[in-house]
Amino acid sequence: MYLPKMRQTPAFFLLLSLLVIPGCQPGPVEQVDVLIIGGGASGVMAGIQAARLGVKVAIVEETPWLGGMLTAAGVSAIDGNHRLPSGLWGEFREKLYEHYGGPEGVATGWVSNTLFEPSVGDSILKEMAGLDNLEIFFETRWQSVEKAADKWVVQIESNQGRKAVESRVLIDATELGDVMAALGVPYSLGMDDGPAEPEAPAVSSDIIQDLTYVLTLKDYGEGADKTIERPEGYTPEAFRCACIPGLEEGQEGMSCKQMLAYGRLPNDKYMINWPNCGNDYYLNIIERTPEERAKALVEARQHSLGFLYFIQTEAGFSSLGLADGEYPTPDGLPMIPYYRESRRLKGTVRLTSPYLSAPFSQEFPLYRTGIAVGDYPIDHHHKKNPDAPVIDFINIKIPSYNVPLGALIPPETKGLIIAEKSISVSNIVNGATRLQPVVMEIGQAAGALAALAVKSEKTPAEVPVREVQRTLLEAGVYLMPYLDAPVTHPQFAAIQRIGATGIMRGEGVPYKWANQTWFYPDSLTRVADLARGLQSFFPAEEQWSGEEEYATPELLRRMMEASGQPRHPEKLAAAWEELFPGEAYLPNAPLRRAQTAALLDKVWGPFALPITLTGERKTDN
Repeated sequence: MYLPKMRQTPAFFLLLSLLVIPGCQPGPVEQVDVLIIGGGASGVMAGIQAARLGVKVAIVEETPWLGGMLTAAGVSAIDGNHRLPSGLWGEFREKLYEHYGGPEGVATGWVSNTLFEPSVGDSILKEMAGLDNLEIFFETRWQSVEKAADKWVVQIESNQGRKAVESRVLIDATELGDVMAALGVPYSLGMDDGPAEPEAPAVSSDIIQDLTYVLTLKDYGEGADKTIERPEGYTPEAFRCACIPGLEEGQEGMSCKQMLAYGRLPNDKYMINWPNCGNDYYLNIIERTPEERAKALVEARQHSLGFLYFIQTEAGFSSLGLADGEYPTPDGLPMIPYYRESRRLKGTVRLTSPYLSAPFSQEFPLYRTGIAVGDYPIDHHHKKNPDAPVIDFINIKIPSYNVPLGALIPPETKGLIIAEKSISVSNIVNGATRLQPVVMEIGQAAGALAALAVKSEKTPAEVPVREVQRTLLEAGVYLMPYLDAPVTHPQFAAIQRIGATGIMRGEGVPYKWANQTWFYPDSLTRVADLARGLQSFFPAEEQWSGEEEYATPELLRRMMEASGQPRHPEKLAAAWEELFPGEAYLPNAPLRRAQTAALLDKVWGPFALPITLTGERKTDN
């Protein structure tokens, strides 16, 4: 009973945990620098990143697996970021490619470019997490958390007993934001109202997205009959609109064979995570105790088994059964459900839909503080809740976007970082930031922030934004979602740094299920665009009034001089030779955008100028 009703004080949690566990006494104390509660999609990436930066890290994970929704929940079809292989997400995907024989080996279903067996995903993550300074407590639950002086003290318990873990920095990477709730950190839950988002409902509510007990099935071959016993309460009418049995190819509608191919995995397996009259289920258990949660989730499991029975009987696929040995569970179902939504921090900043749709024209330039990128649309699942307001979420058009660092930082609780799906976003924006690659990147950023806080002896809020971003860039992380200047581009880092100042900006395009932002690195640099960007970053300086159409090295020097920056005429030629060996330096020749970004970055380095967590230039440095 590690998590009672959620709105109690930290002292209440500590006292209750000591009282309700028979014979419970404080155990031995282990010292780490960073403690991560939750080894899911963000928690494991936070642990890997922090450990790679040289600090001592521990992860507390309830299941015997790493990966959370990627693995233990069975959502092993990646949504989004196929062309933005940022950081550890890209590294994880490369290891999947190696395992399955290349990109074509994981492009097995039509819903995703990357599908894999959950057990394989767990094995890869455990391999990545095999670091000397990263300890993982599997099948372990946290019982209480409190702050003692400048350290966190967390009581944990497993079959091996109880112990305390002390850490300088604590990361809440739980599936539902349980740690921040236990600490009394302010958060939101459910649908927001208010003027910040024109798409929001008129009245707020605690309505969240449907959850899902995913089915991982295996085709046991022609003649095999894997039909399960008819689940209690099963009615075929609940699933009839999922697909049309016997529909021939070319006929209108969704055939059951096509529905199954949606999440086809390697090795004749299938991920069943079907929203239309499938195994989505509405259940808001966030504010309940673990015992209450477990009891309520029985209904969701039964619903998924009902869908399996429908697939086997009504749809006629009796050779499909739960994949033996895929999960270490008695019934063959995943260890946890797929939670699409959790509590959401009221953070130092909050990411709302206008910051996604028009990032360069908002009150604060939050895009400058980006630490993760995403390209998936705003996708909500509400079909199983008749009380949910009708909102056409998928048609809230956004380009690809980035997530601001301040969305991970509570404004008052020092030493705490929030990850997973509990960052400071609106309910609407959660429909985009909840997807696997973004959550992995959020975890990587949380790990980098935590390690830098430890090493500099600062709180997470005090760590300079640019220091976090520099660290992430060195790890191949995208700060800006520029798909035409990928990590393999020779000027990737310079374009990312200049993009994160806003001096040069990309163009966002909402596009189907993979939104875009283009930097156009090979296009010529338009003076009007550059002047607007310089004015936004150096607003106190002289505004450029020239009429030239395209920038040249000499004109760039004059524009930077007008912006109050040193002239450095001799450094331009030297920088050119270093950046573009073999290309003649022509002071009056038009510059391509990648060249302009590289010269700005090399000669003037505006990225080094400090900014706040709201993205504004600091004026006291």
